[in-house]
Amino acid sequence: MAMEMMFIYIFVIALIGLIIWRKMKKRNKPIKKNGIGILVPIFFIVIAFSLSLSQLMHIPGQPFHLPPYWEMLIAGVLGVIFGFIMLSQTDYEVREDGFIYSKPNKNFKYVIIAIIFIRMALSQYFKGLDSIDFAVLTMTLAFIYIVIWRVGSYMKFRKLNGDNYSVNAG
Repeated sequence: MAMEMMFIYIFVIALIGLIIWRKMKKRNKPIKKNGIGILVPIFFIVIAFSLSLSQLMHIPGQPFHLPPYWEMLIAGVLGVIFGFIMLSQTDYEVREDGFIYSKPNKNFKYVIIAIIFIRMALSQYFKGLDSIDFAVLTMTLAFIYIVIWRVGSYMKFRKLNGDNYSVNAG
């Protein structure tokens, strides 16, 4: 059990490091293709969650069921809160070369770390839940906050871009 927890902590630390490293690496590159790349994580998460739900529906000896509506509502509200927190930390700027870049934000890494630790704490708190309920609630929370964050970020980008496709073509 202790080894399992150690693996989870190492995985979370590696995940945080990867997110921060990727954000730092992309900071010096303009956003291309009219910002569609901002929305790509939604596509990947829909595929991943669809596959996960498909697996959950076919666990031998365990009938699939959705969690109670109030638990889904709480997961949804937390997802909305996390999504708006992430969105508040995301901004864009037009630089001298006329391209749009992600605006550096010193608080972003702390927000990511806080959200991951809050999710870990919630997962520890709700360990007593049925595994299917827990998986569906976690996916609901993550899906909602990623959609809000990414769609909101794309809207911020488009507003700055002014729907002018020539600003950062390519």
